[in-house]
Amino acid sequence: MARRVAVTGLGLVSALGLDRAAHFAGLREGRNGVSELQITDVERLSVRIGAQARAYVGEDRFDRQELALLDRTTQMALTAAAEAMAEAGLALSEEEALRAGVVMGTALTGMETIDGNYRAVFQEGKNRVHPFIVPRLMTSAGASQISMRHGLRGPSWTVTTACSSSNHAIGQAFQLVRSGAADVMLAGGAEAPLVFGVMKAWEGLRVMSKDACRPFSRTRNGMVQGEGAAVLVLEEMERAKARGAHIWGEVAGFGMTADASDIVTPSQDGAARAIRAALSDAGMAPDEVGYVNAHGTATAANDRTEIAAIREALGPAAERVSVSSTKSMHGHAIGAAGALEAAAALLALSEGVIPPTINHEEPDPDCDLDVTPNAARERAVGAALSNSFAFGGLNAVLAFRKV
Repeated sequence: MARRVAVTGLGLVSALGLDRAAHFAGLREGRNGVSELQITDVERLSVRIGAQARAYVGEDRFDRQELALLDRTTQMALTAAAEAMAEAGLALSEEEALRAGVVMGTALTGMETIDGNYRAVFQEGKNRVHPFIVPRLMTSAGASQISMRHGLRGPSWTVTTACSSSNHAIGQAFQLVRSGAADVMLAGGAEAPLVFGVMKAWEGLRVMSKDACRPFSRTRNGMVQGEGAAVLVLEEMERAKARGAHIWGEVAGFGMTADASDIVTPSQDGAARAIRAALSDAGMAPDEVGYVNAHGTATAANDRTEIAAIREALGPAAERVSVSSTKSMHGHAIGAAGALEAAAALLALSEGVIPPTINHEEPDPDCDLDVTPNAARERAVGAALSNSFAFGGLNAVLAFRKV
């Protein structure tokens, strides 16, 4: 029999705050975390805004030897994981640690490290770089550092599927615990893409807004990059209850599909199939769903395609569901996006608060569901979905239930 999976810990770093409480407060308040970027060569960019976690300073959290090994992405991953472990109250024995692991999602690699060292080699003409550049920039650095920091000796790896990375990571960790292959898993994502090279590359796609992230609004004009990390502690339900752990919610199902059509254009069919797959996996009827945390990038194509997919997958129940895109507040954190948004779904379940879609200026007839415009709303929710739909047509949807 499949085991149930509880979320017993949450750790967060974002432009809204440097821990779970601050991030949740930002979601409840509808705070805008997007501002003018403070990065090297920002004057050479045409897009100069982002959701920067400005208050996050690695030197305040790690010593000099640690910083030599840790890119900003990994620093944030470790910070979120430490909070999640502390909040879960986990103290694992040596035997328990053998059945505990970590799956992290990261779309890019250590971009702070890459950007700085390309600058040193090609712009400044230096012929040597720091000997730890490779362990700093490898995509699996976050998962490795978390496993070492907390002695997690079970299955541990990194998932990279563009903007769906952390939903795929959480989903795979969920499957491990549910199947009995592990008892405890840390899962989530981290990303720190707000450096000149990454921003210049994204400018080339012409999908970036120069002023604000306005998902589902008729006036939307593109996405806004963000940075941050979120880590969830997933634990076998009976184990969590036996030790009296606080349970934020239950991971009930996971669905993933591929569009197999276009590298950047989203597919209604692929997204709808992923939503239906998550519902089926959870044994969840469409009318159970009270909240959908949408992928909601504020691009013209994504938003209308996603609303159509939600309608297709939920049928008549879509008319009663609350939808929002929290990217309007914390930006699009790429590989960390799904994990930040899974936390928003858990806020809705645990506190009965639907976070808003801020900057909503004008309804779009192509986005005609209840998108929770501009202000959070109190609503008792028994089940929620969190959508991630990535470039390359890689879709991942998580289904959560209230416990």
